Amino acid sequence: MARVLMQQALSREWLEEVFEQHRDQQYTRELLFSTVVDLMALVALGRQPSLHAAAQASPELKVSLAALYDKVNHTEPEVVRALVRGSSEKLVPVVAPMKEKQTQWAAGYRVRVLDGNHLAASEKRLKPLRGFRGAALPGQSLVVYAPELDLVVDMVPAEDAHAQERALMGPVLEQVQKGELWLADRNFSTTGILFALHDKQAAFIIREHGVSPNPTELGPPREVGRVETGLVFEQAVRIEEETGRQLTLRRVVLHLDEPTEDGETVIRLLTNVPAERMGAQEVARLYRRRWSIEGMFGRLESVFQSEVAGLGNPRAALLAFGVACMSYNILAVLQAAVETEHRLDAANFQVSSYYIANEVRSTYSGMMIAVPEVKWEEFETQSAPELSRTLLRLAANVNPARLRKHPRKPKKKTKKGYVPGAEARRHVSTTRVLRGQEST
Repeated sequence: MARVLMQQALSREWLEEVFEQHRDQQYTRELLFSTVVDLMALVALGRQPSLHAAAQASPELKVSLAALYDKVNHTEPEVVRALVRGSSEKLVPVVAPMKEKQTQWAAGYRVRVLDGNHLAASEKRLKPLRGFRGAALPGQSLVVYAPELDLVVDMVPAEDAHAQERALMGPVLEQVQKGELWLADRNFSTTGILFALHDKQAAFIIREHGVSPNPTELGPPREVGRVETGLVFEQAVRIEEETGRQLTLRRVVLHLDEPTEDGETVIRLLTNVPAERMGAQEVARLYRRRWSIEGMFGRLESVFQSEVAGLGNPRAALLAFGVACMSYNILAVLQAAVETEHRLDAANFQVSSYYIANEVRSTYSGMMIAVPEVKWEEFETQSAPELSRTLLRLAANVNPARLRKHPRKPKKKTKKGYVPGAEARRHVSTTRVLRGQEST
């Protein structure tokens, strides 16, 4: 199933086409861009521990390691974004039929969750970094996630890790479409962003920043009921552009029963969704589900090598993250096929993306040796609906019990309180603690 999907979504011909369309200064001489992506995918999937190891094991690489790293270190962010967007566009019509019967997040809308992701600190292999004591951050990205499809549908890479997230919104706003509902945190609560989404005839639920956009209240808040986490109020507000243009919105205020990790007890949300289409309580519940993107980031980190510590060059690190996003999408489609074919109820039986990735890692190389290349040719010309049916047919042979997720129980909340630094840094012998003989 993974091989068939990669043949469609990451074909060598398509990868070279994307490179030629979006490159600026790079060019192809001896090293094909598709070869670079293939090697990086081996690292993302965990089949190779590093790009260096993947290159050494590849019989197809005919250039030096220096040439390979030069290509990787100069891959332009526009190319990385085109890879993520293009591959997701190929997969949406494949996975959509599998998701037809699931309950929509918001009736009549296509939900999009927006969030920023800072890449973890890299090793200081670049000469200018070696004398620097602090962490070296190779970059960040804005990620657009379609939670109902479980796909990363867009990614805007940024080489400057200290750039403000809202400053990267231009390319995202260009792609906003009518009928979408955008969920985002307060980093994106600006007058310009709210007006831009509204002008695109898209809906939004965005957490209000303490300073921006500072809307004018049009009346007192009124209590509308409770949700699982607290008491909900609703209020009409208005924001205004510098040109004088005004926009009336709803402010949904959630008074939390328990404070957040930051100690906040009130969350204010701004939305242009009409009240007759979505009540204030539903707005509050839907925004809470925005955390689904954090779960996706967690799976990217735990299942894939999305942030390769050895790639300190910003463009190389962003390419690795982009390839990991594409790999995530492929595994998400595999997971959807298994869940759909076996009619699994997510409330009672969850499939683990970790076990799916482990299955691919453990058997892929042997399968490629055992199955002749000619056997794959019949799948090359399949349309998206045909490919969707093929995946479901293959998924019937999967034993879902081997892929079942075993989530941990929620941790009990305990207040640790203040202790002196010496006490916090004190170490213990686990064996002696278990024996009841705690000792430093």
